[in-house]
Amino acid sequence: MSNKNKNLRGVVYSTNPEFQLKQTQSEIPATLPGRQQQLRVRIEKNHRGGKSVTVVDGFIGSATDLDELGQLLKKKCGVGGTSKDGLILIQGEQKERVVKLLVEMGYKAK
Repeated sequence: MSNKNKNLRGVVYSTNPEFQLKQTQSEIPATLPGRQQQLRVRIEKNHRGGKSVTVVDGFIGSATDLDELGQLLKKKCGVGGTSKDGLILIQGEQKERVVKLLVEMGYKAK
């Protein structure tokens, strides 16, 4: 479901020409500062053709901020990866490096 369709949840039709959707606070997650976040870093090999992936879980915030953090971690580690479904996936076994980088950025990570 795209972001545009997420905002229309429950609205079928309106006859009011001045109708505007109101976004609630729950729809727009506020990104917590790094020191208030408890991130978990783990290595997974399941369903990946035997290849290892470092997973960062527990990020509380907007998808844009998650993508920015993922881009920064990928750049610092010099590997590829992605961020989706509230997770950051970094290619390879990069757990120690990722935890060190997150702690340096002010996040609580283990």
